[in-house]
Amino acid sequence: MTKYLVTGASGQLGALTIDALRKFVPAENITGLVRRDDAATALSATGIDARVASYDDPAALTKAFAGIDRVLLISGSEVGQRVPQHLNVIAAAKEAGVNFMAYTSILKAADSQIGLAPEHKATEEALAASGLDFTLLRNGWYTENYLMALPQILEMGQHFGAAGDAKFAPATRADFAEAAAIVLSGAEHEGKTYELAGDEVFTYAEYAQTISDLSGKDVAYVDMPEAAYAEALKGAGLPAPMADLLANADAVSKDGWLFDDSKTLSSLLGRPTVSLRDTLRAALNS
Repeated sequence: MTKYLVTGASGQLGALTIDALRKFVPAENITGLVRRDDAATALSATGIDARVASYDDPAALTKAFAGIDRVLLISGSEVGQRVPQHLNVIAAAKEAGVNFMAYTSILKAADSQIGLAPEHKATEEALAASGLDFTLLRNGWYTENYLMALPQILEMGQHFGAAGDAKFAPATRADFAEAAAIVLSGAEHEGKTYELAGDEVFTYAEYAQTISDLSGKDVAYVDMPEAAYAEALKGAGLPAPMADLLANADAVSKDGWLFDDSKTLSSLLGRPTVSLRDTLRAALNS
């Protein structure tokens, strides 16, 4: 009986992945890894085995992986600490006898100029050197990332960015989660690298127009230099390191780092990815 474990199980992507995984394997074969006892209690109440360990605690990780065959490593949330944390997870999984690991990386991680990419690339290299069977899930941006500023966009009638006419192809967390569940529970994915992005492609100007169409309010895209956009994000309350990373991602996206038109994600899902229009419509009606 194959046992599956999803790390970060109380996070947004982790919780959605466990929900999707229930469609493919019995709930009693699924384990969720969380960092806190209260999160473990909540997960256990849903009928899922819960184990507690931090990415910073190798001994606890090894214990948590006991009896597990296949692991989904969801990348850590602590930017700047991901490499040592992920190395701990990989080493613990190997010590515990895990057979397979899938990892949620970033689109085009091997070459991407996005500031978040080096930690993902280092993790991919560590997995390749580990001796574990593995699959790389190179996820693009979440569509939900674009919704965070929606109230301000509607209030001001402007969407700010530093991407020029860059093309984006995001997908919803739920779509990425379902793909992860398919790979974790499925066969013949070992050794593969999947560049995962949404079917729909848009520029920021087209995004602003879609908001206009659905809301009935005129919204325009305002393009800014990277430094000015970073300062605007800081002024809106984002911590400086995150503001700089997001502004950088916008600026370098002009070179295609957040765009992919292979439709690999929808091929894995066996259906089209959820559209931007549908996601925005749901957000506007909520």
